Amino acid sequence: MESTSPRPVSKHSLATLAGLPLALASLAGAQPQLPPVPFPPGNQFSEAKRVLGKALFFDEQFSASNTMACATCHINSRAGADPRVARNPGPDGVLNTPDDKLASPGVIRSDAGNNYVRDAIFAVNPQITTRSANSPINAAFSPQLFWDGRASGVFTNPINGQVVLNGGGALESQVVGPPVSSVEMGHDGINWPEVTAKLAQVRPLALASNIPPDVAAVLTPGITYPQLFQSAFGDPAITAVRVAFAIATYERTLIANDTPWDRTQQGLPGGLTQAQLAGQQTFGANCGVCHTPPLFTNNTFRNIGLRPIAEDNGRQGVTNNPADRGRFKVPTVRNVGLKATFMHNGMFSTLTQVVDFYRRAPGAPQQFPDNLDPAIPAIGIPGNAVPNLVDFLSNGLRDARVANQTFPFDRPTLWTERPADRPLVLPGTGVAGSGGIVPVIIADGPGLVGNMFYRVGIDRALGGVIASLGVSTVPPVGGRITPDRIIGSIIIPGGGAGAGPGTIHWALETTQVSPGQTIFLQWFVDDPAAAGGQAASTVVQVPIFCGTGGCPAPCGYANCDGSTIPPVLNINDFVCFQTKFAAGDPSANCDGSTAQPILNINDFSCFTNKFAAGCN
Repeated sequence: MESTSPRPVSKHSLATLAGLPLALASLAGAQPQLPPVPFPPGNQFSEAKRVLGKALFFDEQFSASNTMACATCHINSRAGADPRVARNPGPDGVLNTPDDKLASPGVIRSDAGNNYVRDAIFAVNPQITTRSANSPINAAFSPQLFWDGRASGVFTNPINGQVVLNGGGALESQVVGPPVSSVEMGHDGINWPEVTAKLAQVRPLALASNIPPDVAAVLTPGITYPQLFQSAFGDPAITAVRVAFAIATYERTLIANDTPWDRTQQGLPGGLTQAQLAGQQTFGANCGVCHTPPLFTNNTFRNIGLRPIAEDNGRQGVTNNPADRGRFKVPTVRNVGLKATFMHNGMFSTLTQVVDFYRRAPGAPQQFPDNLDPAIPAIGIPGNAVPNLVDFLSNGLRDARVANQTFPFDRPTLWTERPADRPLVLPGTGVAGSGGIVPVIIADGPGLVGNMFYRVGIDRALGGVIASLGVSTVPPVGGRITPDRIIGSIIIPGGGAGAGPGTIHWALETTQVSPGQTIFLQWFVDDPAAAGGQAASTVVQVPIFCGTGGCPAPCGYANCDGSTIPPVLNINDFVCFQTKFAAGDPSANCDGSTAQPILNINDFSCFTNKFAAGCN
């Protein structure tokens, strides 16, 4: 049974709320026009849960690839949506056709072992989702979440299917999907025990920088996620339910209720301009039936005739009810002017395009009639009313705290947002092999000292031959590096020219890399068609850096039997560890967890990673 006892809000957090009277409105009681934020009885607010949820929301280590956080696709300053515009070819599989979706880049497809695989559509490039990202801002008021409403208020444990919350748990239901999606954050076959086991091993927010004060205050030196879960739930166990509880608690504090519209409602300075008041009248006459104040959504599902239903049947895919075909959730239009794209498929890039679609302006895309909502043909917006309406939407419903990312909408800088710390594939490098093809290196993860989940892939090489991964601290000359050492070798999957991909996992322990280094990685492929009998991949330049809290200490663990005879790490160490584990020896507690049972599958994973890293 999950521990859900609320813990008191700290004096510091109460003082923060008092200093920001429009933040966390329902918690502080400052803004009456929005309803109170509904916290379900089984997941009441606590400050420790909120801060833990905020840390998890912004931690790219939450993903299998260390490249995706919840916040990667949900940027507060862009209304909680994703400003990155990536194109999914849609059902026809062909880019730049009318059924394309403009949505979010996810992860490179990987198999159950987190090895890169070639996707039928995206090859070894990031996969693209099929719908645009919804916003967590004000999502606390929605009884169902996602465009099709599949995240319901009844929250079930994703491990055993048992009901955890009988109602009001849409945010919790929403949280548990993306981490185990092979497109968004995970890999093929990933499960929640794998996700939580990884969280137990990483340092919280190690990849982030510019961490907000409320989170930085709890990230004391050496802090671990088990310790943060201890503070939030009373013991250090990390479970899918607790992850959902924490992130949902954080998301319920993202309440945007200080817009010019809100100020006009209260008679405060900074209200709507005359033009925006005129736009509000047009809005009320034409849009308010669905985008109903004060939430500016009625949380229903409507078919607006955007695209043929065969491309995406929306709500029907959840309910199996033909009456729901083509229906999608009505989103709030609070802060809508901050978004980069609009609609579930990202079809429009400006609010004027959106308004023109609804009013059937000349040149606007057609509205498809099948199951069209009867409210749509009734919309009648004259052309001369459009500028004021767009002004009202863009500016009259904008919360400056959201646009400026001030508390509670503040955020750290993610690793993927820091170009200087990102890997860079160097153009013009490599040596062609069979078919005249230069093999491609795949290295999208962070060069974080202590990254036990680092991996390097190769694609488009000759299949069935040996490829070896080399590393150098010296830049390439003539398209290739002179390796300081070989990390490992694999046999390229498949046959013929252009085969692959293959993957090597290489833990970046302190015995392997040093902070401040720049390393250069390149694959060398046995290929008789290449000059000198060896093809070479492109070269990737990887900056090595310490994360939040500094670099970890040398690992010094995997030499279980204490041998000094080379090779120091060998099969005897595995036997030694298994024997200690079976006997309940405390020294087998590799991950340092204090959760019961102390010895568990996480310790095997920890030992294997340290062995692979050469931690002797």
